[in-house]
Amino acid sequence: MLDRRAFLASAGAIALAGVPHIVAGAIRRNARFPTFPFTLGVASGDPAPDGVVLWTRLAPDPLAGGGMSPEAVEVEWQVAADERMKDVVRRGKSIAAPELAHSVHVEVAGLLPDRWYWYQFRAGDAVTVPARTRTLPLPGAPANRLRFAFASCQYFESGWFTAYQHMARESLDLVFHLGDYIYEGPGRDGLVRRHQGLEARTLEDYRTRFAQYKMDPNLQAAHAAFPWIVTWDDHDVADNYAGAISRRNDPVDEFLLRRAGAYQAYYEHLPLRRVSMPHGPAAQMYRRFAFGSLASFSVLDTRQYRTDQPCGDGVKPICDGVFDPNATLMGSAQERWLFEGFHRSRERWNLIPQQVMMAPVNLAPWPATTISMDQWSGYEVPRTRLLRFLATERSKNPVVLSGDIHNNWVNDLKVDFLDAHSPVVATELVGTSISSGGDGSDMPQNMPPILARNPFVRFHNDQRGYVSCEITPNAMRADFRIVDYVTREGAPVKTRASFIIDDGHPGAQKLAG
Repeated sequence: MLDRRAFLASAGAIALAGVPHIVAGAIRRNARFPTFPFTLGVASGDPAPDGVVLWTRLAPDPLAGGGMSPEAVEVEWQVAADERMKDVVRRGKSIAAPELAHSVHVEVAGLLPDRWYWYQFRAGDAVTVPARTRTLPLPGAPANRLRFAFASCQYFESGWFTAYQHMARESLDLVFHLGDYIYEGPGRDGLVRRHQGLEARTLEDYRTRFAQYKMDPNLQAAHAAFPWIVTWDDHDVADNYAGAISRRNDPVDEFLLRRAGAYQAYYEHLPLRRVSMPHGPAAQMYRRFAFGSLASFSVLDTRQYRTDQPCGDGVKPICDGVFDPNATLMGSAQERWLFEGFHRSRERWNLIPQQVMMAPVNLAPWPATTISMDQWSGYEVPRTRLLRFLATERSKNPVVLSGDIHNNWVNDLKVDFLDAHSPVVATELVGTSISSGGDGSDMPQNMPPILARNPFVRFHNDQRGYVSCEITPNAMRADFRIVDYVTREGAPVKTRASFIIDDGHPGAQKLAG
């Protein structure tokens, strides 16, 4: 157990490591590498109307600490209006610093709105293959169509990331990742693939774990095809953690030091802006994006600020703690930010990409009732407050995007789920996992009892994949794209079900076919 002084010193060191201008020693220019240094691929993210974040990391030996010497390296980058990189519109140099595991986060500005661009990096004699990204339309600008996908939960050991191979081939504008980009557990034998090392607990552990995931070619392909907007969930640090409280009830100072390392590794491996750089065990992850006049996205962080799960966590019968008026998933500041953003929104569709399922699904056999204490169902007061706000504010077309649960769901969201006549105020689309949970099954035989116990559920499925969406001024369509297996490679993709949400009419309707 660390004492408070030791914890603050260690967390402070991690915070200082995240400051870009702190670069010790000389900077290597025109570096030469014994092997290709861009083994973890490239990525773009957090797009704006005038720019985007470009990411890469130098790691010639990614599973052995990266394989870089402890000195900063100059990395060149360029952005072009064409795939052949002939029409270069922006270029520059960045520093890959050892303090950030030789990662690079370039915040490109000065680009035209609502345009596709291509980019690449160079370090010495090593050059990346051009990758694609895009800018957003100007705020309030007319926009008639947006296509995006959302995904979550890619447990390396339980399956192949085949879904990303198919996602990369779709015609999308954006990808949202809703958490569990990595899993922190130790390597185990007998699974599809094996984690390297023991359970991730230190900054170096998390760096190695991220590197192992980032080496997956299908994941790299999906990153190279579209800009991503990401947020984290529990396994990016530790299973079912809540704020400063771990599931194992580790000493708070010890767990916050672990969280600081996990947060820094997350930043080091994803295309995030400087505003999201961690400061010790804290980081700004909730943020907002708008796609012209068509859609806004309020991306949440339901891990960093939440109070402890009630009833001892897990799936349990309802206890008094579920109704605690002081319980929170978002924290008061984030909740105010969300409400204020919805109040000011002028976009036609208002989406909330976030982590855990909002609808209180009961999977217990009749007449028992059990709910997940880690989801919104364990936090009745803040959930009701949010849904009542959506009902009274009459925000245009609210849609919640969720992950975490490794299943597909479509849910009607209501202020009072126990009242069959309570009006629907929003729609929740829950995406399954990329690989977590293994192959899964279609489960059609389970639908009648689930619907009987949960009349607000419109669809449920337990196969791997992602959700592909299209928004127009008149409607939003969601296609639940699934693969039949992930325990071996090469599964084809198919659309298991499609739903439509009409403008001004909350509640999703299943399309025939």
